Amino acid sequence: MYSRKVVGYDLSDSLELKGCVRALNKAIYNTKTIKGLVHHSDRGIQYCSNVYTQILKRKKIGISMTEENHCYENAMAERVNGILKDEFYLDQTFTNVAHAKRAAKNAINLYNQIRLHLSLDYKTPNMVYKLSA
Repeated sequence: MYSRKVVGYDLSDSLELKGCVRALNKAIYNTKTIKGLVHHSDRGIQYCSNVYTQILKRKKIGISMTEENHCYENAMAERVNGILKDEFYLDQTFTNVAHAKRAAKNAINLYNQIRLHLSLDYKTPNMVYKLSA
């Protein structure tokens, strides 16, 4: 969260658990160190599932969830989603899943590598992430 970098994501045509697990595994793989990490989510059934929480526990990643399932308790994720939808047009209707996946990949690459953030002293998420040890 400190760098605002998106390290794991998955776009799926359903809310099935497998998409969330793919995103989590991608995030774990792409993260420099998982020591001291806390995974924060809403109370979606996917994030509460035994399969998902066991991955977090095995990797010794802390588990944090919203108390009231309210968007204000997940402000950072809501902000990133808003930026991706508003600035990178991920709120449009796509012709198929493959097109949506390409658009999401491009948007996240631009967000991580090009978009400057006021909260990061006008650096990109990649710049801040690389500077951290």
